[in-house]
Amino acid sequence: MDANRFTTHSLSDPRILRILSAALNAVDPYDAVKKYLPKITGDTYGLAVGKAAVPMMTALAESIPLSGGLSISKHASPASTPLSADFDLFPLLLGGHPIPDARSVHAGERAIEFVSSLKEDDTLVCLISGGGSALMTAPLIPLDELQALTASLLASGATINEINTIRCHLDRVKGGGLARATKARIVSLILSDVIGNPLEVIASGPTVPDPTTREDALLILGKYLTTVSRRHGDSRLLNSVTQCLRGSTETETPKLDDKVFSRVQNIIIGDNKLAAFAGLEQAQREGFGAEILTNELQGEAREIGVMLAKRLRYEATKRSRPFCLIAGGETTVTIKGNGKGGRNQELALAAVDELRDLKNVMLIALATDGEDGPTDAAGAVATGESAERAKRLGLNEADSLSRNDAYFFFESLHDLIETGPSGTNVNDLVFLFALGE
Repeated sequence: MDANRFTTHSLSDPRILRILSAALNAVDPYDAVKKYLPKITGDTYGLAVGKAAVPMMTALAESIPLSGGLSISKHASPASTPLSADFDLFPLLLGGHPIPDARSVHAGERAIEFVSSLKEDDTLVCLISGGGSALMTAPLIPLDELQALTASLLASGATINEINTIRCHLDRVKGGGLARATKARIVSLILSDVIGNPLEVIASGPTVPDPTTREDALLILGKYLTTVSRRHGDSRLLNSVTQCLRGSTETETPKLDDKVFSRVQNIIIGDNKLAAFAGLEQAQREGFGAEILTNELQGEAREIGVMLAKRLRYEATKRSRPFCLIAGGETTVTIKGNGKGGRNQELALAAVDELRDLKNVMLIALATDGEDGPTDAAGAVATGESAERAKRLGLNEADSLSRNDAYFFFESLHDLIETGPSGTNVNDLVFLFALGE
C-alpha cells in the first residue's frame, strides 16, 4: 500500500507512514496466495470469500489454470489490487457487511450451487478472508431476523467468536457446511482476521470442523438476552432464533470426526502477527526502538484506549526516543449513543484526554482492511495536542465518547485515517510513537 494513503493532519512523518505501509504490505493477500499455494493437478476450481476475495482470486487465476470460479466480496476492486483475473469467466458477487443483506443470501445460494456441482476427482481451492460470515450466508431463519440479531449482537459488545458461534448454527455454509456441500477435494488458503487464528471462527469456518454446539449458541444468546430484547421491544426474534437452535437438526454442524474433513486441507497464509512483525522491522530500520506488546488485544475499545495511552505516557518517561510500540487484536464497542464511528476510532478518542499535553507522542489505531466499523475510515490518530485542538473547535472528547461519536471528532481535526479498502484483513493494529523531544 502507498504510504501516503495514511496521511492526516497529525500523521505526516514519512518514517511513520513507511512503518504503517510495511505492516499492511506484509499481509498482502495477492502475494500470500502466490507464496503458499501448493502444487495442484487435475481440474481445479476457485471459490474466494471475504474482503480479500478479489486479490486472492486474481493470484490464484494467475498461478494455475482454473476450470471455473466464483468470488464473493464487499468491494469490486480494492485500489491496491492488480486485476488480471477475468471476472467475466469467474463471476464476482458483492454482499453486505457487517450486516448480511439479500445479496449475501444470493451469494450463499450461488456458492452452494457451485460447490455441489463438483466431482470427487476435482479440487476446490477456497480462498477465505475476514468478512466472509456476512458476505456469504444461507440462513435457516428469515433474513430480516438474521439482520436484526446480528445488529443487536454487534451493538451489545459480543466478540466475533461469540457472534460466529451463533451464526454457525443458523446457516448452511458456516461451521464446515461448505465442505459438507461438495464432493471435491478442498484446499483452503486462509487470511486470518481473528485473534489466535481459530479456523472455525475465521469467516465462520466454512471448510473446518466446528467444535461448538447448539447448546453453546444458546448460552451465548442468553448472555446478551437483555440487549437483544431491549433493542426490539418484544420476544418474537428471540423465540424464533431459539426455536431454530433447539428444533432443527440442520443447526448441528459437522465435527472433527466427520469423514468429510479427510479430504480438506486448511492453510493459514497471513495474520496479525505477521503484520505487526513487519511494522516492527521497518520501525527498527527507521531508527526507532521497537517492541510488539501483544497480538491479543481485546476488550472494550474505550478501556483499551485509556490503557494504551497510559502505557505510552509511562514509557515516554522511561525509554529513549524515538520509539514505537505495536499492539494487535480486535476490541469491541458497546453502543450507548447515536454517534458514528468504529472500534479503532473509539479507542483513539478514549486516549485523547490521557495524552493531553504530552509532547511529540502519537497513538494510531487502524483496521487493516481500511474500514473501521460502518464507516469509510480505517481509524484515527490521537496526539498530545488533540484535546487542545478539539477545544478550539468547540469539541469535547468526553462528550463525543459518551455519544460514540468518534468519527465526527476526528473528522473535525482532520485526523481520520482514510486509506480506502486495503484489500487485506488481519484484525486491527495500534501504534504508540514517541518522537524526539
